Amino acid sequence: MKLNFKSALVTGGAGFIGSHIVDELLAQGVKVAVIDNLSTGNRKNLAHVWERISFFQGDIRDQNILNKAVQGIEVIFHLAAVVSVTQTVEQPIDSAMVNDFGTLSILEVARQFDVKKVVISSSCAVYGDSPQLPKVETMMPLPLSPYAVQKLTGELNAKVYNDLYGVKTACLRYFNVYGPRQDPSSPYSGVISIFMSKAASQAKPLIYGDGNQYRDFIFVKDVVRVNLLAAYDDDACGKVFNIGSAKQTTINQLWEMICAMTALKIKPEYQPARSGDIRESLADIECVRSTLGFSPEYSFEQGLEITLQATNHKPGH
Repeated sequence: MKLNFKSALVTGGAGFIGSHIVDELLAQGVKVAVIDNLSTGNRKNLAHVWERISFFQGDIRDQNILNKAVQGIEVIFHLAAVVSVTQTVEQPIDSAMVNDFGTLSILEVARQFDVKKVVISSSCAVYGDSPQLPKVETMMPLPLSPYAVQKLTGELNAKVYNDLYGVKTACLRYFNVYGPRQDPSSPYSGVISIFMSKAASQAKPLIYGDGNQYRDFIFVKDVVRVNLLAAYDDDACGKVFNIGSAKQTTINQLWEMICAMTALKIKPEYQPARSGDIRESLADIECVRSTLGFSPEYSFEQGLEITLQATNHKPGH
C-alpha cells in the first residue's frame, strides 16, 4: 500500500502502540510529528528515530501545542489517552478531561486546519460484559467503567465530526494488543508483557481466577497496519471497526506457550478473580475485513516469539 498522505501527527506517539505507528510512517517516507505528555509514554520508545520527528511534549488539551503540532498535517492518529481503567474509576473527572475533552480538541483542531483524516484508537471495553460472542460492531454498547464511556463518547463525537463537519474519521476498537515496548512494570499492562517479564526473571506469574478466561490477542504490527489502512481508505470514514484476531486464547494457555518457548516449568499462582474483569472476549472482524481488506498477518505464536526476543534483548536481561 502506497500511502496517499505525506504528513501525520501521532498523539501519544511515545507510547506502546503510538511509537510503532511512528516507525512505520517514517519507513514509508511520511513526515511525522508527535505530541505526548510522557505520563505513560517514554522517550526511549522514540530514541532510535528522535532526529527524524518533530516532538511536542505536552497535553492534547493545550491549544497552543495543538496549533503548532498540526501545521501542515494531513492525517492525525489519535492514541493519547488515560488508558488505565482503574485510574478512570478513581479519577473519573480528570480522566474525562483527557479522554473526552482531549479527543474533542483533536477533532476540532482537525476541522480548523483542514486535516484530511482522523483515525481514533477506541477499545473493546465499550462492549462491557455482554454475553454475546463474538462482539460485533452493531451490538448495543454496555460500558462498565468511565474509561469505556469515554471511549464511546470519542466514537460518537468522531461520527458527528464526520457527518456534520466533513472531518473524515475512523474509529478502531482494539481488543488485546501486545508486542515489544509494552511496559510490564505498569499495573495496567497487558498480561503478555507481565508474563514475559516473569519468564525472563524465572518468577511465578499471578493468575486471577481459574485462568480459563480468554482473550482475543492481536500483535501490535497488525494494529499499525490497520491504522494506516483506515487513514488511506475513505471507505473507513464515519465507521467503527473491531481490531482483533477473531481467535481466543485462555490465560492458562498463554502461560503454557511462554513456558514452552523459554523452556521453563513454573506453575502459576492463582488468586481470586478480580471484580470487573471480563471473562470472555472475542472479536468479529468481518466488518474490517470486508471494508478495508484487513486480516491479521501475524499468528499468535509469531507475535509471541518477536515479543519474547525483544524482552530478552532489553538491557538488564
